[in-house]
Amino acid sequence: MKKIIELKNISKAFDGEQVLTNISLDIHDNEFITLLGPSGCGKTTLLRMIGGFENPDEGDILFLGERLNDTPPHKRNINTVFQKYALFPHLNVFENVAFALRERKVPKDEIKEKVTEMLNLVMLGSFANRSVTSLSGGQQQRVAIARALISHPKVLLLDEPLGALDLKLRKDMQQELKKIQQSTGITFVFVTHDQEEALSMSDTIVVLNEGRIQQIGTPADIYNEPQNAFVADFIGESNIIDGIMLENYKVKFSGHTFDCLDKGFAHGEPVDVVVRPEDVDIVPVEKGEIKGTVTQVTFMGVHNEIIVDIGGFKWMIQTTDSVNVGENIGITLEPDAIHIMKKSEYSGMYGDYSSYSNELDELSDPGGDE
Repeated sequence: MKKIIELKNISKAFDGEQVLTNISLDIHDNEFITLLGPSGCGKTTLLRMIGGFENPDEGDILFLGERLNDTPPHKRNINTVFQKYALFPHLNVFENVAFALRERKVPKDEIKEKVTEMLNLVMLGSFANRSVTSLSGGQQQRVAIARALISHPKVLLLDEPLGALDLKLRKDMQQELKKIQQSTGITFVFVTHDQEEALSMSDTIVVLNEGRIQQIGTPADIYNEPQNAFVADFIGESNIIDGIMLENYKVKFSGHTFDCLDKGFAHGEPVDVVVRPEDVDIVPVEKGEIKGTVTQVTFMGVHNEIIVDIGGFKWMIQTTDSVNVGENIGITLEPDAIHIMKKSEYSGMYGDYSSYSNELDELSDPGGDE
């Protein structure tokens, strides 16, 4: 695919505090790319730089090979949908979408044709004469997207546009945004801190933390092959255990030697071992490769989420089996359930569910801008 945008060694600080450090990234034609990370990681600042609302302290932004650094937003073939949709309350739906075309003195018949096409694309064809203030949040968002797409930009930037919507509407809009991106062929650059949103919508995910890119890959790559403990923990749930790579395809952790699918590590190298909760098999205690005691059971509807103490380290396991608090269980792991990562600055910070609770998990991520 052709490169649309190239970010080369981008750095940015505000008031002496480093927000982005040495970011390099290629964004391609007709790609849905998501900048994903916790609040304060720099993802919105990066999006604003692509749009021209901030300038990098160091590095270059190229658009189709031409340097964009000093080009103002209105001269870039890039449009933005912000968290707050910034619709004109005194104009109806049709006129909100038509605004840019009227500014450019486009003929009236052409405006009508293009606005009708865009409203149909976002499934608001019958809403043309409605006041935007009478619309729901999801409908207002669709108007903002139609307005941003009416001039057929090469790139559309979306800054957490689903954040204000309720869960069901948010999921519906995830599917609609992906359909719109595919039908228009426009490159979408989407910012979110919601991992599920990123996994379900993206062609490519860029995981950021503390102003640095941690990993770039497809949703499957990011989930199944995380490169460090931060990515493994941030994308879904993970048990991250200290291990020793004995040789190619053999790793020791939790007092047992396991076959795995990884190679290329030094013999005896300390590593981080990732085991996803859904990949653990529960067996009778006498048949377990490792053994533990159940300390917590939470019914999640489709499965039970259980916390198991294994040698003082708390694992999370997702299972349809029925188990009770205080029960001793065995667990087994297939080789493809085990993923090996090199030690990093994030080693030892994640993956032990000693203090885990759903409520704490939700309270710890306030979202928000950076």
